[in-house]
Amino acid sequence: MKPVAYTRAQALPSILQQRIAILDGAMGTMIQRYKLTEADYRGERFKDHPKDLKGNNELLQFTRPDVIREIHEQYLAAGADIIETNTFGATSVAQEDYGLAPLAREMNVAAARLAREACDKHSSADKPRFAAGALGPTPRTASISPDVNDPAARNVGFDELKAAYHDQAAGLLEGGCDLFLVETIFDTLNAKAAIFALDELMESTGERLPVVISGTVTDASGRILSGQTVSAFWHSVRHARPLAVGLNCALGATLMRPYIEELAKVAGDTFISCYPNAGLPNPMSDTGFDETPEITGSLLEEFAKSGFLNIAGGCCGTTPAHIAQIAQRVGRYRPRCLHDGTFTSLLAA
Repeated sequence: MKPVAYTRAQALPSILQQRIAILDGAMGTMIQRYKLTEADYRGERFKDHPKDLKGNNELLQFTRPDVIREIHEQYLAAGADIIETNTFGATSVAQEDYGLAPLAREMNVAAARLAREACDKHSSADKPRFAAGALGPTPRTASISPDVNDPAARNVGFDELKAAYHDQAAGLLEGGCDLFLVETIFDTLNAKAAIFALDELMESTGERLPVVISGTVTDASGRILSGQTVSAFWHSVRHARPLAVGLNCALGATLMRPYIEELAKVAGDTFISCYPNAGLPNPMSDTGFDETPEITGSLLEEFAKSGFLNIAGGCCGTTPAHIAQIAQRVGRYRPRCLHDGTFTSLLAA
């Protein structure tokens, strides 16, 4: 076993004890505002690629890095302490749909470098910024059949997922991320493959980064898509000893409230993260979702006041304006203390 090398991200647990840290908002929502064309996604490097590439946002770190850099910097200027790499779909499994699976690792290296550069530019001695290497769920699931007529069928296996996540995480680590964020989990078996890959990578490199795990409650049933309740989800991933566990996506804050409260109770010895959508989808809205920055900020303020939060941010439909409101409002409150199920947060001194 190699000796463990600690990074500057080891400061993050101390920050989470002192105040609620701010995560950035949606990457896809912001990219849509640029109204990029097929040519933007192709650039010179991929101009002759046989498949359509528009919508493959992870390709933009090669062809329009200026866009990704600008989005990162807008979130940092809005008050984000942590920004996510543009790598939600940067696994070989996800990139197979575009015929670009061999480029997955390179995508992650490039994305992490962009985030790292933005964080370094905006960091100060009293406000360090952190680049979170984002590992998304992949479009294939290890627990659920893609064929309603064959419940036993699977379109991906654990070993394939583990290998894809290992490759992704190695690229993120090489590019300079400070922590890993396994996010938007709708299948716990996929998440376990990511966790296994991260542990394997960090064991081999000796570089131990914090890990945040974030699940997705898909509807009012209070379960993730593969069938687990929030409590069951936590107990199935707690062996990974994450820095934080939380919920994101699928629901706005109003519908997410009972589930983040439940998680904050059962995961008493772990920090809690929460980054909901900006309410429900609304095609008439500028962001495609119905909540204004003020509404999302006020809802997360209520979470902070109730003592649920250590990390707060936004998912689909949120923008730098939403993050600025969240930062301003939750900053009035102390962070959630690691506890036995009772909430004690009060207004910050």
